[in-house]
Amino acid sequence: MEKSERKACGSSPKGQQEWIAEGEAAFYKTYNRFPVVFERGEGLYLYDTDGNKYLDFYAGIAVNALGYGDLEYTKALKEQAETLLHVSNYFYNPPSIKAGEKLLAASQMEKVFFTNSGTEAVEGAIKIARRYAYNKGCRDGERGEIIAMENSFHGRSTGALAVTGKDHYRMPFEPLMPGIRFARFNDLDSVKALFSEKTCGVILETVQGEGGIYPAEKEFLEGVRALCDEHDALLIFDEIQCGMGRTGSMFAWQQYGVKPDVMTVAKALGNGVPIGAFLAWGKAASAMVPGDHGTTYGGNPFVCKAAETVLDIFRSRDLVSHAKEMGRYLWDKLEEIKDKYAVVTGHRGIGLMQGLEFSVPVGPVVTDALLNQKLVLISAGTDIIRFVPPLVIGRENVDEMAKRLEAAIEATVCR
Repeated sequence: MEKSERKACGSSPKGQQEWIAEGEAAFYKTYNRFPVVFERGEGLYLYDTDGNKYLDFYAGIAVNALGYGDLEYTKALKEQAETLLHVSNYFYNPPSIKAGEKLLAASQMEKVFFTNSGTEAVEGAIKIARRYAYNKGCRDGERGEIIAMENSFHGRSTGALAVTGKDHYRMPFEPLMPGIRFARFNDLDSVKALFSEKTCGVILETVQGEGGIYPAEKEFLEGVRALCDEHDALLIFDEIQCGMGRTGSMFAWQQYGVKPDVMTVAKALGNGVPIGAFLAWGKAASAMVPGDHGTTYGGNPFVCKAAETVLDIFRSRDLVSHAKEMGRYLWDKLEEIKDKYAVVTGHRGIGLMQGLEFSVPVGPVVTDALLNQKLVLISAGTDIIRFVPPLVIGRENVDEMAKRLEAAIEATVCR
């Protein structure tokens, strides 16, 4: 719907500035938000309260894999909302069992625990690694060290933050969880140098997202897997952003043939409904026992119906293959932009998780794209624009995005 049509349908009576003023008065100031108030989504587009239409290549940070207003998904949520929203994990419920079975089949894992978010999934994965060491008789931190990666991002809670390899995220909240050591991503020697008899696990993103869209190298993952096997430590892959079909396989590690002991997933799993999970197999699948972990809301019928439906849609529409195909098309289009503008100095990624690196800060480009070109983008750090669109995009959407992005580049950093 264009702006005039949207107004006729009755958009919000408040102007955006009024909404923004109320939000600034109410919210704790932990975000520097853009001056846009979104109220509706349809397909690949978002609409603000003034009826303006935006092409979304951000997907709520890789969450809205199905775009907005998918009829099959929405129908399933409505039906579940009328049946049962919540019941305690002291009881079973069909949607959680079905979602669990389907997620295990897609991930080749053996056991799953549903959480409320990706951050909570990381917390659970850390606990599995330390509980595994504890089960072997290690006490008082004898075997509680975890190796994480520099430049990584795993979440904002104190445990997930402790394994996040960016000083500016960690420093204001230190001291954090002890026993964390940082190696260099894609540098096997740096990981090997940190291994000791105290190491109980290694955690890494199969494709670093917030750190700048850096895919792991196959030899690196193979080497870390071998080190974990040699030292009887658990290997944890964070697939919260790069999982769920985004890279052209259901989970990114499946393209490498290197299977983790524990995996975390969230974001696209719920397509906007808050749900995450940690999964395990083999020796990690039985590490924790009743009483070791719990959640009030995680795995309730409503969120698991969302996840079950998402998994069904992925399979029935073969979205993984579609994402792989569209990823190739997006790659070619972004290569054209890189070759056209000297200010664009790099391009990397896999599937529908790609980044353009600039020689200047990308903030002005992202802001102009949003406000003037009606294109929703996200940065990764100060000099990289991240492309994580809904998986249902078509070639015409990629072409439209490229046209608007070029206009933003020319209006800002190429003036």
